[in-house]
Amino acid sequence: MDHQRDELIQLLRSKDTNISYEKAGMLIDLLKEDFEATYAKAGYEYQGQEMAQRVVEQWIQSYGGRIHEIAAMNERYAAILSGDDDVKQ
Repeated sequence: MDHQRDELIQLLRSKDTNISYEKAGMLIDLLKEDFEATYAKAGYEYQGQEMAQRVVEQWIQSYGGRIHEIAAMNERYAAILSGDDDVKQ
């Protein structure tokens, strides 16, 4: 799973070159959690990590370069993006 997470982080960072590895990882984790929670609340049967991985990858492909705009609409995401990054990997 770490390999898949790392792939998503690298994909996000290729779309948004100003985001640090750490922030990208936190955003990936939040996006997956939010997707899974919303999917469950809608009453759908759990489809596994693969489904969450695919959906988050699609979001990154579609919105990765503008993730900061989308995140600004959600307090949890905005808090992650507003923190200072002293070191970018």
